[in-house]
Amino acid sequence: MAALDETVADGLAAYYEFVAEHLHKWVDPLTNDEFWRKPYPYGNSVGHLVLHLTGNLSYYIGRCVAETGYVRDRDREFSDPYPPHKEAALEAFDKAVAMVVDTIQKQSEGDWGKGYTAEREPEAKSRFQIFVRCAGHAYHHVGQIIYLSRELART
Repeated sequence: MAALDETVADGLAAYYEFVAEHLHKWVDPLTNDEFWRKPYPYGNSVGHLVLHLTGNLSYYIGRCVAETGYVRDRDREFSDPYPPHKEAALEAFDKAVAMVVDTIQKQSEGDWGKGYTAEREPEAKSRFQIFVRCAGHAYHHVGQIIYLSRELART
């Protein structure tokens, strides 16, 4: 029988891979123009949500757990006047997810409960909590991406 930490790691890693797969299901068919177009005068484009997810994972897990040195510019995730091409944005997202999965797999039994602090994240007090919170946050935005992708297909 697998140890609890292996079960947790395998389950979390599989969930992050599911989130990425589901995101790609809805984003891959979009053109670069659709990726960056806002279907409403308010809110975000699919592309800006992808940038936001990449920044979120790269900061909260990459910088604060994996110690990658990532420097986040959260505001720019939503307002970059010269955003990258869709393919580059998705490549960065996929690299962030791969880093998260790799970091999850490197956690030992004693690592899950280690203290955790980060800017703009007062709720997560342990590594386990930040992995769970980021997974929920990611899928929340995948839900928004699904909605926006459907709206883009209608217009």
